[in-house]
Amino acid sequence: MSAHAYDVGSADFQQAVIEASRRVPVLVDFWAPWCAPCKALGPVLEKLAAELDGGFILAKVNSDDNQELAARYGVRGIPNVKAFVNGELVDEFTGALPEAQLREFITRLLPSPAEPLRQAAAAALAHGDTGGARTLLQQALSTDPGNDDASLDLIELELGADGLAAAKELLAVVADGARDRARVEALQARLHLAEAAQGLDAGALARSLAANPADLETRLQLANALASRNEYRAALEHLLEIVRRDRKFGDEIGRKTMLTLFALLAEQPQHEALVREFRLALGRTLN
Repeated sequence: MSAHAYDVGSADFQQAVIEASRRVPVLVDFWAPWCAPCKALGPVLEKLAAELDGGFILAKVNSDDNQELAARYGVRGIPNVKAFVNGELVDEFTGALPEAQLREFITRLLPSPAEPLRQAAAAALAHGDTGGARTLLQQALSTDPGNDDASLDLIELELGADGLAAAKELLAVVADGARDRARVEALQARLHLAEAAQGLDAGALARSLAANPADLETRLQLANALASRNEYRAALEHLLEIVRRDRKFGDEIGRKTMLTLFALLAEQPQHEALVREFRLALGRTLN
């Protein structure tokens, strides 16, 4: 064993794995003395832990001696390796993988060299320096072109700066492969709403709708304009009214736009109650 690989049991799992993973990725190797594949995998994991010299920690759990711990984490076959990052189980595999596949598995867990640039970009943006944040994120992507988080950060920045064309181009590149599907869907929804609201004057649309409440196209445009201004309740009310008046209007555009808004708001916990309220209202209206 090296300084970065050690035995762990139920008594110290919280501190040695969960808490430690908030500082560095932790791989937990559930094994047993009688398990031949465990004997093949263990030395390779220990070799990589020593080679990366603190890049990750290897925590070895004898599943025979820690059956409650193995059951808690759903170990059904060994060797079973579970990866923890920031206190959460993020990935795992069962069986003795070849060294090349182990390296790939571990590499996915290691902090990207782009991460400090991402953090600096977030700080710049918080201080209103959009140009500086954009430059830092572009540098992050030059350092690590496959960094999904940096790409999604840049898309979000461009959307906030009305750079719709740049955001759309970036999103088309990363959308299919990005692992954070919820964030991708929220950004897609935000882009769709921003494009739909381009050039719309909410005040003029509201006056026009007041003169003719049956004008569903104007009501739709007003909903898009309100959503682009983060006036989500008012936007959802207008969209729901479209569904009530004519659910088939515009190939069900009222319902579809509500779903787009739900996808956007799903990433914003402060709007959880609003989404729940209008999901129920939409369901009642449709049924």
